[in-house]
Amino acid sequence: MCEHDAFGCPDPVVGMVHLPPLPGAPRYDPEGGREALHAAARRDAERLAAGGVDAVMVENFGDAPFYPDDVPPSVVADLTALAETVGDAVDVPVGVNVLRNDGPAAVAVAAAVGASFVRVNVHVGARVADQGVLEGRAHETMRLRERIDADVAVLADVAVKHSAPLADGDRAAESVAESTERGLADGVVVTGRRTGRATPLDRVEQAVERRDALGLGAPVFVGSGVTSETVGDLLAAADGVVVGTALKRDGETGNPVSVDRVERLVAAADEAR
Repeated sequence: MCEHDAFGCPDPVVGMVHLPPLPGAPRYDPEGGREALHAAARRDAERLAAGGVDAVMVENFGDAPFYPDDVPPSVVADLTALAETVGDAVDVPVGVNVLRNDGPAAVAVAAAVGASFVRVNVHVGARVADQGVLEGRAHETMRLRERIDADVAVLADVAVKHSAPLADGDRAAESVAESTERGLADGVVVTGRRTGRATPLDRVEQAVERRDALGLGAPVFVGSGVTSETVGDLLAAADGVVVGTALKRDGETGNPVSVDRVERLVAAADEAR
């Protein structure tokens, strides 16, 4: 797949651990405190692993409205502790995504806890989102990885969800080259328009075609809207999937993970790989 064998298997299914709001976020619940955060993270990670996912990714999903770039030290500290809790709870590779776009923080957290990979929403170029203009910081993220000797794979979104391009046109396919050749990302993630929304198959195929035409080795992941019904077709084109909403109780993003839903999706993925 890639130089960083972060997943240990072909065509991995990566399940999301969507964290509740952390301390300092507007919706943080002080009554439960940090103990409740760790319990929720451990619960979802264990359910994902029990259902058969190949890896899990920890994300500060509940922290809206998100900082556009650098998150404060308290977020880095809590994410580090929570990622360690997840890593202790499961025997599969762990990844980190620091919303909205703090790639250096994600690399630092991953290095500290021994995580295998990170996801960066805007690694190169720029996008317009509700946080304003999100600018790629590949130069910071990759230099930090080198400086702290972090054996961490970087997965970069192309045309990331919940955002729009600054210029006209969909440049997702071209962003594959920019992210990997110039931004040095180890893989790319193709998404739909919003969390839980389907990723168009033709967009995935275009990204893969562009990757292959350039002779690049970077894997292409599908990062939103993957379901038990679509995972087979998506894995026939892509090299892996990142799944959150479809694995939650009743298919609602904010609900706990459902082991039954995980098992169904993994079984469908197994038929395709």
